[in-house]
Amino acid sequence: MAKILKKRNWAFVVYPESAPSDWIEQLQQRGVVGAISPLHDKDLNATGEPKKAHWHVIVTYEGPTAQSVVERLTELLNAPKPIPLEQVRGYYRYLTHKDNPEKFQYDEKDIQTLNGFDIRDFVEMTKSEVNAKIRIIQALIQTLDILEYADLLDYLMDNDELADEYDVAISHTILLNTYIKSRRYKRERCQGSAKPTCKALDESEA
Repeated sequence: MAKILKKRNWAFVVYPESAPSDWIEQLQQRGVVGAISPLHDKDLNATGEPKKAHWHVIVTYEGPTAQSVVERLTELLNAPKPIPLEQVRGYYRYLTHKDNPEKFQYDEKDIQTLNGFDIRDFVEMTKSEVNAKIRIIQALIQTLDILEYADLLDYLMDNDELADEYDVAISHTILLNTYIKSRRYKRERCQGSAKPTCKALDESEA
């Protein structure tokens, strides 16, 4: 007896000419959690001819789900059979060809998400990526002259484009709160001082 293939994450392709006109709405109504690429209508094959326009779709489940269950979904959309995903992050980047500079680069802002899908649930930032985010946060603290950790969180939360920075901030509370307190103390200690370190503080706030 063949082993039933079960995976938590799946992907498939949808073609405009064969899919129902309301296919995205159907997925939403069925509670499908996932992401849909921008319409890939500028892809070329190996001979330089245009490929058929299509969407790439990621669907995720709370637990391992049989291929037959996902196939019922693709049949509903007149789509090819789904493929299991080992890495959601990598396929999500492929939705815009982010790691394929030789291919047309689609805009990540045009990715549609369904029923609360959030790529950050599937992404573990590398140490260097986290450090880069911390440097951005430090620069914001300096530029905006933030003197309270709460003000930092409020600012990050109110700016959607800083969602990753918000996640880093709430997981590095001690570091950033200590940094803000240190700057506040330094300001008090440096009043009227000509020390080079105090001058540096003044310049960062200019």
